[in-house]
Amino acid sequence: MRPALPRPVDSSILGSRVVAGGTRFALWAPRAERVEVALVDTNRRQTNHDLTRNPDGVWEVFIPGVGPGQRYGYRVHGPWSPETGQRFNAAKLLIDPYARAITGGVDYSGPISDHTPESNYLPDPRDSFAAVPLSVVVADTPPPRPLAERPSPERLVVYETHLKGYTQLHPAVPEHLRGTYAGLAYPAVIDHLKELGITAIEFLPVHHFISEPFAIGKGLVNYWGYNTLGFFAPHAPYSSSGTLGQQVTEFKEMVSALHDAGIAVILDVVYNHTAEGGHEGPTLSFRGIDHAGYYRLTSDMRNDYDVSGTGNAVDTSTEGVLDLVLDSLRYWVRDMGVDGFRFDLCTTLIRDEQHHVQQDHPFKQALADDPVLADAIMIAEPWDLGPYGYQVGRWGRGWGEWNDRFRGFTRDFWRGAVQGVEELATRLAGSADIFDHDGRRVTSSVNFVTAHDGFTLRDVVTYDLKHNEANGERNRDGADDNRSWNHGYEGETEDEAVNAARRRTMRNMMATLLLSSGVPMVLAGDELGRTQQGNNNAYCQDTPLSWVHWTDTDDWSDQHELTRTLVGLRNRHPILRPSAFRSGAEVIGDHGEGLGRTESAWFNEHGEPMSIADWHDRDRRSLGMYVSDRTDAFYSFFHAGAEPITITLPGGPWSTGYHLVAHTGTPEELTQRAFLPGRTLVLPARTVVVLRATVVRRLAASELAR
Repeated sequence: MRPALPRPVDSSILGSRVVAGGTRFALWAPRAERVEVALVDTNRRQTNHDLTRNPDGVWEVFIPGVGPGQRYGYRVHGPWSPETGQRFNAAKLLIDPYARAITGGVDYSGPISDHTPESNYLPDPRDSFAAVPLSVVVADTPPPRPLAERPSPERLVVYETHLKGYTQLHPAVPEHLRGTYAGLAYPAVIDHLKELGITAIEFLPVHHFISEPFAIGKGLVNYWGYNTLGFFAPHAPYSSSGTLGQQVTEFKEMVSALHDAGIAVILDVVYNHTAEGGHEGPTLSFRGIDHAGYYRLTSDMRNDYDVSGTGNAVDTSTEGVLDLVLDSLRYWVRDMGVDGFRFDLCTTLIRDEQHHVQQDHPFKQALADDPVLADAIMIAEPWDLGPYGYQVGRWGRGWGEWNDRFRGFTRDFWRGAVQGVEELATRLAGSADIFDHDGRRVTSSVNFVTAHDGFTLRDVVTYDLKHNEANGERNRDGADDNRSWNHGYEGETEDEAVNAARRRTMRNMMATLLLSSGVPMVLAGDELGRTQQGNNNAYCQDTPLSWVHWTDTDDWSDQHELTRTLVGLRNRHPILRPSAFRSGAEVIGDHGEGLGRTESAWFNEHGEPMSIADWHDRDRRSLGMYVSDRTDAFYSFFHAGAEPITITLPGGPWSTGYHLVAHTGTPEELTQRAFLPGRTLVLPARTVVVLRATVVRRLAASELAR
């Protein structure tokens, strides 16, 4: 039976807090019988102090003379009773769940498990002190400089990147700063983001994480960071200045630099599981404090109920654990200056006591009601691996959601694996079939073609099959459903025709992403032709395979220029980034008169509105998209056919003239820039064109008089 645990009366006191004369330590451990805090000096000698239990299960002690930089850990005493979800073992030194900094690493050959090598259910009496990281006391310091204005959802252009891998090979970043918070804040790096037009950078996990024993045993590491040990601590190895609290200062300085450039900071956060894995894994923090309190367990209370695929699942139906998650989020917004979050496997966070998905879960209610968090950017990865875990489209107002349907369709469309263009229109218009309900906005859809998990954009057009041999699992790991197209040759080639075709497809997919309604997410390096050599699961590759290669940027100027151009158009023209789903309503002029054109319209190659027969034509590979308001209009045409096509540009009232502003062809193609309505334009095979349409704001007096 799941234990009934008291909730902390005031969770804000938890952790280590520097106060006048010393430091106050507080830990929520409601079923513990005794709690000690072990202070560790520079010679790794321990001095233990007992804490006093409060009725709400919070243990406290004030220790005079203790200040910032002090290393510490907890020893939590209680019964060894796996059948009741209690695996207390005071021989294991534990990280403070509220630690603001963590230092040191894990000795994976040391006694880091709470059980013996012979049995998961017998306690191991060996002391883990020399084999585990330590918590660090950190004093309060001012938060980073805020954004002048946080971008509204429709202004978001999200850039997903790994913090270390982005600058590890950057030639302009000083060598000692590469791969660090300071390296990411370096002017040359921020200049690239600004020049590209990025309005929000989304970091793969920067909560302090460790590697899984499984990866270490193969001589690899957890590179991506989806293996959190501390929900309040910035990852210490990303600090260039030290790990005894300096990582906190350096992270804040990075946020200030990004904010000064007008770039919002979004963290990819992993609250669904922790680095301890299942009960057979290491005991480093939460399990040793209360196994059944922090984690979802099976009905026999002995085993973890895993809906994350990583061995354990954090139990937010426990009020004290929910407080931990919310306190962490508040801390990163209020103290660390973060502007929003992308929640990994977010469905895990909204499961109830019976592990059932609950869309009105207290977690979501608390976020909506919290004055610190209510205005933060919230993006869900709207699934987990448990029953009914796929929750795409169901998160409600205020949430953005990763739209995997967009990813799959875009890849399929440009590799010729779909019939007709009905779904193309649906995805371009913001996936109304998924999100247009209950008052949700078109920005609910976070569109992407690639992400950290899977092929890069270059690899999508280069490999039909995954090539994960470097991961040491005989290429059995990673997804097999890549929806990729190698254009007739597997892997890199010197065949100029194949490479030209691949680059065109890359440009077409980038154009589809950036011209679609919703929030676009660009994978870092896709604008530079980054490759992982066909590895679609590079979570364990902290090597040049995963890092961005900046020395090859000139070779990919076409991809970079197209990305920069389309992002720039999106940033300058609100019509290309709507906040609401577009309708077919007529646009109204300055004097309240109808102007004949509509907010949106779809056209065939003859410049005529799509007919029912056109929509049902399963062989159709082309579609024109028109968007308009009172002052601005654009006409984009998507042609995925294998042969050139002649298109006619729509006449009045849609436009009085067209100007070509972007296309996915080669420089020698489509050299004419200005076109009159009703004129024709020959599009090469597999090409997207974007034309700005000149429109009237008001009807002439003679027309009004009719």
